[in-house]
Amino acid sequence: MTPTTPPSSEGSSPQKVCHSETQTDITKPLLDSPGGTGSAGAGGGLAGAEGPSALRRRRRVLSKDGRSNVRIEHISGLGALYLRDLWTTFLDMQWRYKFFLFAATFAGTWFAFGVLWYLVALVHGDLLEFDPPSNHTPCVMEVKTLTGAFLFSLESQTTIGYGFRCITEECPGAIVLLIFQLVITMVMEIFITGTFLAKVARPKKRGETVKFSQYAVVSNHEGRPCLMIRVANMRKSLLLGCQVTGKLLQTSLTKEGETVRLDQRNVPFQVDTSTDSPFLIIPLTFYHTIDENSPLRAWAAKGGGWTDPDVADFELLVIMSATVEPTSATCQVRTSYLPDEILWGYEFPPVVSLSPSGKYVADFAFFDKVAETKTPLVFKQALPPSPPSRASRHHGGKDAGADPEKVRLEENYRGEEKGRGRGRVRGSSPHSVRISNV
Repeated sequence: MTPTTPPSSEGSSPQKVCHSETQTDITKPLLDSPGGTGSAGAGGGLAGAEGPSALRRRRRVLSKDGRSNVRIEHISGLGALYLRDLWTTFLDMQWRYKFFLFAATFAGTWFAFGVLWYLVALVHGDLLEFDPPSNHTPCVMEVKTLTGAFLFSLESQTTIGYGFRCITEECPGAIVLLIFQLVITMVMEIFITGTFLAKVARPKKRGETVKFSQYAVVSNHEGRPCLMIRVANMRKSLLLGCQVTGKLLQTSLTKEGETVRLDQRNVPFQVDTSTDSPFLIIPLTFYHTIDENSPLRAWAAKGGGWTDPDVADFELLVIMSATVEPTSATCQVRTSYLPDEILWGYEFPPVVSLSPSGKYVADFAFFDKVAETKTPLVFKQALPPSPPSRASRHHGGKDAGADPEKVRLEENYRGEEKGRGRGRVRGSSPHSVRISNV
């Protein structure tokens, strides 16, 4: 989504406003309706050529495999921010760049310190062009050229030690340089090796073995309409403390008249009637009950679908967090569903069966399959409570359905208020009290 050119201030009504999260044309929905001509300008021709379905797939915040589609622009000092956090920068680096940087780091340090050793030999007069005498003691034995200095730097840093290139006691500065090279290069090797191990051991690859269903379905469950998704663990090692949550991204209008693009609403999921950590040893179906508290109630009230841009302008993000059992690392898996990927009136067929040998089998050939429900799905909105009638207010007080004990206490209090004018409360009981600060 790219911001459009601000309209002229002479128009009758503003066409663009500054939102809390984004700034864009308020007349353009997140998901174009079918038959629309697409956006204007450079993207209009592309949208019209690809159709609304392709435009809808392109306009998603999160891809199906959990990758972010948000592009960050116009950040001042972005390079300095990446250099301040080198560890995360190296971890996020792609493998081809990491291997290139790994090789370039070693070759660069070998050559850089080789040049320093060559300068040491140059200052001390150890090079061939100086024609040193036979009784001359060099700083480093057999370092008479730049190639020899490079080889000595490589042998010292990798601790190869062929035996005929070695440092002598003649130059204290050469000894200091050797110590400095070994300390600096050892720190660099530890850092680069640590980033390699950390990148390999990241739970991101473990998250790729967690599978979400391609589509979400809406059908009746326990007599209530529910949004359902399937989640499966495709490895035998368990995931501990699984928690599945949802975020609904849609355009909303605040009470102050501010349009908020990509407003986030919580969409809770549960397994059966429990929200505790499920045992994800077999593919499980997670439910979200669509009731009056659900952010999907307006969409469900119109029978679902994605043809109405007023209610189908949203994206459902599903996030599962768990702990990997072998490494105790936290793993997060994400996916998203657009309105045309939520099937109204469908359900998931069973995927777990019992083999003749008595073992449970999870057949993933049926994991993404859906079947149409036999009973029609109808979402009924609850009617607002009717105001109490005049007769009930006259007979039963202000609240007809109030607690009887509360009503009795209120009547006693009113009787005490009447007796306050006389300075004393009299009742049928022999006890009477003086009302002071009550």
